[in-house]
Amino acid sequence: MKYTINNNIRASQINSDCLIIAIYQDQQYSIAAKDIDISANNTISDFLALGDFTGKLAETATLYSLPHIAAKRIILVGCGEKANFSAKAIEKATLAAAKALNTASNCASASSYLLDEVQDIPTALQQSVIQQAAATYQCNQYKSRAENKIALTDFSFAFTHSVSTPEQTALQYGQAIAKGMQLAKDLANAPGNICTPSYLASSADKLCQQYDSLSLEVLEESDMQTLGMGSFLSVSQGSEQAGKMIVMQYQGTDANAAPFALVGKGITFDTGGISLKPGAAMDEMKYDMGGAASVLGTIQACAEMNLAINVVAVIAAAENMPSSKACKPGDIVTSMSGQTIEILNTDAEGRLVLCDALTYVDKYQPDAIVDIATLTGACIVALGHHISGLMSNDNALADEILQAGKDSADEAWRLPMTEDYQDQLKSNFADIPNIGNDRSAGTITAACFLSRFVEGKKWAHLDIAGTAWKSGAAKGATGRPVPLLSQILINRAQS
Repeated sequence: MKYTINNNIRASQINSDCLIIAIYQDQQYSIAAKDIDISANNTISDFLALGDFTGKLAETATLYSLPHIAAKRIILVGCGEKANFSAKAIEKATLAAAKALNTASNCASASSYLLDEVQDIPTALQQSVIQQAAATYQCNQYKSRAENKIALTDFSFAFTHSVSTPEQTALQYGQAIAKGMQLAKDLANAPGNICTPSYLASSADKLCQQYDSLSLEVLEESDMQTLGMGSFLSVSQGSEQAGKMIVMQYQGTDANAAPFALVGKGITFDTGGISLKPGAAMDEMKYDMGGAASVLGTIQACAEMNLAINVVAVIAAAENMPSSKACKPGDIVTSMSGQTIEILNTDAEGRLVLCDALTYVDKYQPDAIVDIATLTGACIVALGHHISGLMSNDNALADEILQAGKDSADEAWRLPMTEDYQDQLKSNFADIPNIGNDRSAGTITAACFLSRFVEGKKWAHLDIAGTAWKSGAAKGATGRPVPLLSQILINRAQS
């Protein structure tokens, strides 16, 4: 998709396959709507007088071949109350417009005036590009014939006034993040027989060939054996697919500047191991590498934006399978940190690969570490599918992440992680068990487990089990939290 900004132009003068125009609550006209109405002999007024369209948020209607209007069709989009047309409302209006646009036949170009009168145009532009790209995303690469192919190739954000450099930068950032989200979606939507640990390593290599600012190192199982990553290897040993520890570095500033670290869980398929999962919806366990996918997508977005920051990304990629070689409940393994772990449930494998990755990333002396993982079903019970779970040992870092979530409309919610919860992690036979002593606070005790491997470091954990993908008729990866992670890096680069 090609995105552009069109300055100082009246809506009635644009020659496009489609114009997207805002109508506010109670049929209040936007500037562009007034211009179209006057030029088209009150056609919009006549339509609104019928009472079918009121301007309610996310309401849409399409008008065709208006007199004296160059555009072939007009999509009216309800934007709700004008005073409340902020981030969430813009997101809903943009998605509604995009869905209406997707149904238009032979519509290759579109121009939108939805942002013409918003207060914070840069933020709105960045988010609108992301939402527009999300609405047009399709995963057709595994179908013999593409279905419902979207014709749209050119999208313009039109304004009746001038916009400046910050708006152009926001457009660039929005496109970069959208590109990173597409990569994350493509990787997560790929079936487990294609997206293996080796496939993730190959995808990382392709990114490094594309961007000079990126470099790659891949640790093989023999390397991990030498380093003492017994926790990671206990997960990968049950599969014929070799595990990989994928390490990418992005250098955007002084090489001596401490990097920001991203650590992604990359379980390319999770059967649960010997603690086998139920069969229903097990196909969705291909999404258990959503954390890894988001890290790769964020690294690509960072490179596209040329951010003045250094980043190190570590992806713990493995397949969790039951076999005669798989680890068993009750097995005790030694992590790279030297801590011993009693594996009480082989389906709590994400934390087993992450803990060794968290220990390994310390060699880069990062300023802060954020790990991202589809870690616990308990997080879905707590927060549903709208907001990611956040736990941290550092208040300033947690606040930074929460703010980036608000800035990017990809929000997280902080859960507590006090010593009381640490008491649930006790083993009679090892330093720590891989699950809590009871089922309560499963999301928090999982984070408590990980915290044992980052002592003395600024660290945060994002549980994206409820936000990385959708089930049902809309089944598919969401690309989250690429916007949140990218915004963290943007804010840091600009500070």
